[in-house]
Amino acid sequence: MRQLTSNRRKILGLLECFILLALLSAHTVPPSVQAHPSFGMPLLKWQLAGCYNSWCETGWYSSPATADLDSDGQVEVIASAYSIFALDGSTGNLEWRVSSGHDRSQPAEPSVGRTWPGIVVADVDQDGAIEIVTAHSGGWVSVYNAQGYFEPGWPKQPTSRELRGLAVSDLDGNGSMEIIVTGAVDNQVNTWVYQANGILRPGWPQLNNASGYAWGVFNDNAAVGDLNDDGLNEIVVPSDVHYICAYRADGTQLPANAMYGSKAWGAVGVWESLATELRGWGECNGVRAESYRTNFADGPGVLADVNGDGQIEVVATGNVYDCHAGYPPSKYDGVYVFNADRSRFNDSVFDWQSVPVDTGAPLSEDYNVIESNQPNPAVADLDGDGLMEIVYAAYDGRVHSFWLDKTEHGNWPFSVYNPAEDFYRFASEPVIADLDADGYAEVIFTSWTQKNSHHTGKLHILDYLGNPIYEVNLPDAFGGADWNGGLPAPTLANIDADPDLEAVILTAHSGVVAYDLPGTENAYIRWGTGRGNYLRDGNLTSSIQPSLKDSSKTVHPYNGTPGDTVTFTIMLRNPGRQFNQASMSDTLPSNLAFAGNLWASSGDISYSAGKINWNGAVDTSGEVIIHFNATVDAGISSTTVIYNKANISDGIGHTWQKGAYVYVLGYSVFLPLAGR
Repeated sequence: MRQLTSNRRKILGLLECFILLALLSAHTVPPSVQAHPSFGMPLLKWQLAGCYNSWCETGWYSSPATADLDSDGQVEVIASAYSIFALDGSTGNLEWRVSSGHDRSQPAEPSVGRTWPGIVVADVDQDGAIEIVTAHSGGWVSVYNAQGYFEPGWPKQPTSRELRGLAVSDLDGNGSMEIIVTGAVDNQVNTWVYQANGILRPGWPQLNNASGYAWGVFNDNAAVGDLNDDGLNEIVVPSDVHYICAYRADGTQLPANAMYGSKAWGAVGVWESLATELRGWGECNGVRAESYRTNFADGPGVLADVNGDGQIEVVATGNVYDCHAGYPPSKYDGVYVFNADRSRFNDSVFDWQSVPVDTGAPLSEDYNVIESNQPNPAVADLDGDGLMEIVYAAYDGRVHSFWLDKTEHGNWPFSVYNPAEDFYRFASEPVIADLDADGYAEVIFTSWTQKNSHHTGKLHILDYLGNPIYEVNLPDAFGGADWNGGLPAPTLANIDADPDLEAVILTAHSGVVAYDLPGTENAYIRWGTGRGNYLRDGNLTSSIQPSLKDSSKTVHPYNGTPGDTVTFTIMLRNPGRQFNQASMSDTLPSNLAFAGNLWASSGDISYSAGKINWNGAVDTSGEVIIHFNATVDAGISSTTVIYNKANISDGIGHTWQKGAYVYVLGYSVFLPLAGR
C-alpha cells in the first residue's frame, strides 16, 4: 500500500512537471540542430572602392579595419594599398584619402609607400577617441585621428627600409598604448617601440646587444601579450634567422628554460630535431637531424592558451630548410608550439616536442611567378571542444589545420591549387567564425592566382573539417593587370544597417570589395581579421570577439511559496575586449516586489519604480555580478510560473535578454530510482 501511494505521488509529480513545461513553452523553444549551414552564399555588395577612374593601387597584405569614425551611426572601412582611405561601409564610397606618410593638411601627392601590415584602429592615447595607425615602405609609421590628420608627435621614420610589421599594445599597463613596428632591414636592429606621443620608448630599438640573434622582419611577424603572467605585456619577434626573440617591455629578453643553459629566448635556435636544438648547434652536413632548421623571415608568431590550462603558449610557423644545401628550394612550412619559457609545449596529453614534418613542398618561391605566400597562423577552437586548432596557408597551395594531436582532421589540408587549371593559386591568412551559431566554426579566406594567368582568386568558406561550403570568384582585375585575388586576410564586420556580417577584402587589382554574408546575424567571430584583431597583436585573447551574449541570470530558490523572498543574480560575461558603456535593466513583473539587497561588483546600480538599472564597464575577459532580492506575491493561490527578464546592452548596438523562472506552488520532480 505504501509503494502504491509512493508511485501515485511520483505520477502526480510528473503530471505537475508536464504542466510546468506547458507553461514554459510560451517562453522557450528548444534549439534545432541543423545538418547544413543556415547562412547563404556570399553576395557582392560593392567593389573598386578606393580605386581611380581607370586603375587601382596594388593591394598587398594589409587587412582593412572598420569603425564609426564620425559617430554618425554608419561604419567606415579603413584600408590602404599605398594611400590610406576611409570608405562608407554601406556603399563603398570614398570619404577621404591621404598619401602614406602624409595627412589631410598636406597637398595630395602620389603615394609611393606601400602598406604591408593591417590597419590598426584603437584609442591609442586613451582620450576617448579612435585613432588610426599605419606603417609603410620608406620606413614611415603614422598615427591619425578619425578625420585623417596626424596626431601630435607623428609621423615617425625609424628606418628608410619598409615597415612590414605593426601592432599596438599597452605594454606596461598605464592605460596608454605603445606602437610597435618591425622592419625589413639588413641588420639585427629590427624592432622599434614608440609611446603614444611619438617618443621612442627607453630600451628600444632591439636587437642591439648580444642576448640573441635577429635580422630583417619580412612579414607582420610580431605578437604581443602577457606571456609570463607578470601583468606586463611582452613582444615576441620571429625574424630572418632560425631564432625567435622575446622581449620584456623594457627591451630586455626573456630567459629560456634552464634546459638551454643560461640563454635567453633569442639565443636558442629552432631545429626540426629537439635533440639538436638542445645541444645548441647542428653540423649542417646533409644529415636531416643536423641540417633541418626553420627560418622565420616570413614566419609570424601568435599567442594563445591552446589547451585551456590558463597558460599562454607561442604558436609560430616558419620555413624549414636544409642548412647544408641552403634555400631555395625549401622543404615545408613548419609549425611549432612553445611554452612561455621557450621549451616545446608538452602537457602530458599533447606532445609538441616533436613536430609535424613534411607538410608540403613549395609550389613556387619566386614572387615573379606568383606573389609570395605568407603562412600567418590563426588559432581558434573549430570543433567546440575547448582546445585550439592552428590554421594557416602554406606555399604548397594548401590551407592546413592542425589539431593538438598534431594531425589534420577531416578534409584538411584543403588545396586551393588545382593542377588542371595550369596555374598556381595561393591562399590568404584565414579568419574564423561560427557563422551560423551552431557551435562549429567556419574558416574563411581568399586566394590569388599566378601572374599572367588572366584569372582571379576566390572567397572561400569551409566548414570546420575543411569541406568547402561556398567558393565565389572575386572580381576580375581592373586597369590592365593580368591576375587578381586577395592577399591579406578578409575582415569580418557588420558595415551596414542590416544585422548580417560582411566580408571586407583588399584585393590586388580591384580595390576594396565587400560581400554580404546572408544569415549571419548571430555569428560569433573567433579570429576576425589579419593577425586576429584591430590591434594586430596576434594575441588570441585580444582576438576573441567582445560580446555579452554568454551572460546569465539565475534565481535562488527557484521554487517556493507565496510571500517567499528570492535572490536574482545577473552575471555579465565578456570574453573579449572591454565594453565601456554596457548597461542592464530589469523591470520586475507584477507578481514580484523589490526587496532590497541591491549590489553590483562594479559600475553604477539603482532601483526606482519597479526597475533595476545598471551601467558601467565590463572589462577585457571580465565579469560583472549583480544581485537583488524580490518578494513573491503573497496572494498567489495556484501553480504559477513567474518569468523575470533582464535586458542587457553592450553600448555599441547589441542587446540580449536573459531570464530566470520562479516556480510557485509547484512540485520538485526527480527521476525515480529503480531497484530490485
